Amino acid sequence: MTTGILLAQLGTPDAPTVPAVRRYLREFLSDRRVVDLNPWLWKPILYGIILRTRPKKSAALYQRVWTEAGSPLLIHTEAQGAGLRERLAGTHHVAIGMRIGNPSMAQGLDELAAAGCTRIGVLPLFPQYSTATTASVQDALEAWKKDNPGVETDIVCTFCDQPMWIRAMKERVEASGFQPSPTSPLLMSFHGIPKRFVDRGDPYDTECERTAKALATALELDDDAWRLVYQSRFGREEWLQPYTDDVLEQLPKDGITSVGVITPSFVSDCLETIDEIGRESREAFEEAGGEHYTRIECVNASATFCDALAEIARQRLSWEGTRPSPT
Repeated sequence: MTTGILLAQLGTPDAPTVPAVRRYLREFLSDRRVVDLNPWLWKPILYGIILRTRPKKSAALYQRVWTEAGSPLLIHTEAQGAGLRERLAGTHHVAIGMRIGNPSMAQGLDELAAAGCTRIGVLPLFPQYSTATTASVQDALEAWKKDNPGVETDIVCTFCDQPMWIRAMKERVEASGFQPSPTSPLLMSFHGIPKRFVDRGDPYDTECERTAKALATALELDDDAWRLVYQSRFGREEWLQPYTDDVLEQLPKDGITSVGVITPSFVSDCLETIDEIGRESREAFEEAGGEHYTRIECVNASATFCDALAEIARQRLSWEGTRPSPT
């Protein structure tokens, strides 16, 4: 049988413009896995307020990180796909697909099917499982399968403490020159989710803890040399805590003026890592009295991370049907 691997990422607007960002946000915020509020309550807010006001602000933020080659997230995902394709040459076809935006998951899956793949494994580029991310990818895969019943599929739901992935992050910390210590801690900043998701059984917080502890162990850090925090809140409800910026603003008050920040829920640098952590969080820390701030890059398409993707694909895709979610 001919086999294929789809690297699935969340997605990015097609351009840093208001119309492109509005299209992206409309699709993203219409996903019931992302916003699970009653549609009769949510749609008037989405169409009447958010899609009228937020696209302009978000487009300005995307313009800060956009490159001549395009979206950083798409560029890194394409490079990861190329790295995986090189490592699986002769045994697997490889494609990429975005849950939201282009190239879509359906386009990537169609590409693999057109190449003759009768078995396709999906590897979501979310190290920690959450219903807001991985389960959304599962939904898109199931929708595609309805029109392609002859293709056997499987999915990797998590790789939160996979050793080679942890090694790839360790190498990034070491390459940055930042040396964590009790007086200069490493903040491991994960993308947040609403607390009620976890209250009803989402394992995301537990998987973030597994990632953080594995990285701290790999770096041989004492418990007081690192902290787990959560970023990227949206809306007014309570999200997972502690919040990244709250901690950054408190550290100088506690006499800690040097900090490093790594983002282990992201495998590719993007708006949330480059601008939110690299600019906004830095400004919050410095305005509170911080002096030395180091943002540590994501693994992106490092050789070690591409090796990790190949190892995950070989070891975790059983071809016994879609693996159930951890919940």
